[in-house]
Amino acid sequence: MNNQTRIAIITGASRGMGRDTALRLAQRGISSIITYNTGRGEADEVVQAIRQAGAQAVALQLDVGQAASFEHFTANVRKALEILGAVRFDYLVNNAGISSAATLADGTEVELDTQFAVHFKGPYLLTQALLPLMNDGGRIVNISSGLARFAFPGRTIYGPMKAAIEALTRYMALELGPRGISANVVAPGAIATDFSDGIVRDNPEVNKALASHTALGRVGGPEDVGPVVASLLSDEFGWVNAQRIEVAGGIHI
Repeated sequence: MNNQTRIAIITGASRGMGRDTALRLAQRGISSIITYNTGRGEADEVVQAIRQAGAQAVALQLDVGQAASFEHFTANVRKALEILGAVRFDYLVNNAGISSAATLADGTEVELDTQFAVHFKGPYLLTQALLPLMNDGGRIVNISSGLARFAFPGRTIYGPMKAAIEALTRYMALELGPRGISANVVAPGAIATDFSDGIVRDNPEVNKALASHTALGRVGGPEDVGPVVASLLSDEFGWVNAQRIEVAGGIHI
């Protein structure tokens, strides 16, 4: 299949790692359906950047924490595929997420339910809804976190939710194997974005502390993660399945 006909769906791609992933794919000639929650202007800018790179793109609104909207979203995906000259897509990147600083002592039921809806229920049911539109031989990449492997104060809900998506990925790989669809996890470490109110990017003390625990001596950026996700979607990585790849510069090793 020619790369020009290949299409990725990337959730939460209006900024950060999702944005970088979409742009890396565009450089490979792969078009994207990107989603945004509230940042329509940012999403439009990503669409323009993808087009400038020589690929095509459509931006769709999606709140991955609202599973009741997935039927409507899937209908919009069908329309977007028509715009892109296709009836099916090839790659799904479940990237969208929200932060949580809850501890065991102060975590609430509301926050627990919200994190579950976004980081497990959402990817589970969204993948389920989109599978009929996915080509056999496609690829799924779920975004986890280094916090699924090591513990850090104030991530008592977030870390376990990411561990759950890692377990789900293995089950995806098992059940979708007969269709030739692989599923893998990319687990970023500390990344300098606006995630978690930009604490890694904007707080020098936090940035320095995390860098001191990282073998390569710095925190990461979106440009460290996007190429890895894009590579996992390439033909060269077609035999990699049900694996967790931590993209963290060697943090807490």
